[in-house]
Amino acid sequence: MKTRLLILEDGTVFTGTAFGSDGASQGEVVFTTGMTGYQETLSDPSFYGQIVTLTYPLIGNYGINRDDFESITPAIRGFVVRELSEQPSNWRCDTTVDAYLASQNIPGIEGIDTRKLTRIIRAKGAVRAILTEADAEVNVEEVVATLQSTPLITHHVKEVSPKAAYPSPGRGKRVVLIDFGMKHGILRELNKRDCDVLVVPYNTPAERILAWHPDGIMLSNGPGNPEDVQEGIKTVKNLIGKVPMFGICLGHQIFSLACGAKSFKLPFGHRGGNHPVKDLRTGRTDITSQNHGYAIDIESLKDTDLELTHVALNDGTCEGVRHKNYPIFTVQYHPEASPGPEDSNHLFDEFIEMMENEAAKENQHA
Repeated sequence: MKTRLLILEDGTVFTGTAFGSDGASQGEVVFTTGMTGYQETLSDPSFYGQIVTLTYPLIGNYGINRDDFESITPAIRGFVVRELSEQPSNWRCDTTVDAYLASQNIPGIEGIDTRKLTRIIRAKGAVRAILTEADAEVNVEEVVATLQSTPLITHHVKEVSPKAAYPSPGRGKRVVLIDFGMKHGILRELNKRDCDVLVVPYNTPAERILAWHPDGIMLSNGPGNPEDVQEGIKTVKNLIGKVPMFGICLGHQIFSLACGAKSFKLPFGHRGGNHPVKDLRTGRTDITSQNHGYAIDIESLKDTDLELTHVALNDGTCEGVRHKNYPIFTVQYHPEASPGPEDSNHLFDEFIEMMENEAAKENQHA
């Protein structure tokens, strides 16, 4: 077994056992608190460019299967666990986490104190780090200097969004899904409701989207800072008032920025499947799945046409908005779960109902 180092930009060094691929990898270290769903986590495009730490201590005990991927190609830079199961046991298991990550050229490290690492991230925020093999040539001071001088990447969405549009046919409502780094769970929920979906790249112009005459538009999740996605903001701004919309995670943030709100970076983000969110309209609290490092500033909503609809009960941050004049709503969390609780899955039904109501209004005026 090879020894591997996780070196943080503050000089902290963790020594553990290597798994997955060989070689070094650099990225931003974040943590997620899910007890299960590690396969969906490592294949979530929202983790692009990040080294993901799992706080639950035993990972890999049910292996990897063909059904639970959220993207075809995982976008994470590294995987950090306390203990990795070498002999998974599940009837759907096709391979191990170790073998899968090796096949995808992603390094992992196990056997380190993930509680200590999580406390560092909670205290200092997400930090840059490198996973590298432990040998005599590793100069920690040089690695730290390199990390501190390396700027954070800003092209996340460009890397995970598709290069061309593609259909996912159905016979129901016609939906254009703008893919900023979509989890396939979102597409599955639309297809489950028989939507006729056209998935388009993040930089597709509004006029091209409207030319397809959609009944509704879905704004997907995705990685990174929403302010970096100027093409998406411009597109959404030109779509407001033209067609019903539903946004999730990064889609929620991009829509809010398009309406004049502001975003900010959270100290260590919301990642996991146990985040309570209150619906201010009904008083209902859902336990939600989340994965984001940025949030919308609630104070900035005052000068917009947006109404705050959901708040996070852990820290009071914005978890959802609704346009005051048009049929558009967005949420910061993941109603499709994948992984996590499905308390808020009903939001997809609300989207379908919203499209049907708008179609009925148009027929009345025809």
